[in-house]
Amino acid sequence: MTSLVEITERSHPVKIELHYADERNFTGKPIYQTPRCFLHPDAEKMLNHAIEQADNLGLQFIIYDAYRPPKAQFVLWSHTPDPNFLADPHRGSPHSRGVAIDLTLADKKTGEILDMGTPFDSFDPKSWHYNYEVSREAQRNRLILLGIMTNAGFDNYQHEWWHYQLFKARETYPLVDDEWLGVNEYDWENLR
Repeated sequence: MTSLVEITERSHPVKIELHYADERNFTGKPIYQTPRCFLHPDAEKMLNHAIEQADNLGLQFIIYDAYRPPKAQFVLWSHTPDPNFLADPHRGSPHSRGVAIDLTLADKKTGEILDMGTPFDSFDPKSWHYNYEVSREAQRNRLILLGIMTNAGFDNYQHEWWHYQLFKARETYPLVDDEWLGVNEYDWENLR
């Protein structure tokens, strides 16, 4: 088994708001039973570099998702099988390998979340990195996030301003299937 590193607000200077552990996600229901955040050690190392860069700008990360058990990916896919916004669970998601993270930036002093033009989990072309239908401020904030994350070594996903992953995630990192995070059982028909 690949060992993952737990990311907490005590171990890392970040805020953690795992939206798949509550109803603040596109399904409107919690997917994880346990709101714990994990990353592969390689991703955690890059996150530490990104945290340092954000801190130098007076910013702090808010993490919305990181490691996602494969079973959770199937739950999400059964609700919305859209390959533009979700990885087909049969291929395996970078999240399910512990090498992807969903996050945003906040002002470190005030805690105010920077405007990114759309909310997390928005299945709208406006959530794409280079969409110019969002305000200039949102474009600027997305570029700051992009600069920090890519400078730290992450690759971005063009359809989600919040999603970053390690390069060649599927080719390099195996799926991590651990039940310790917990996934709620749902009636699949009611999730659609």
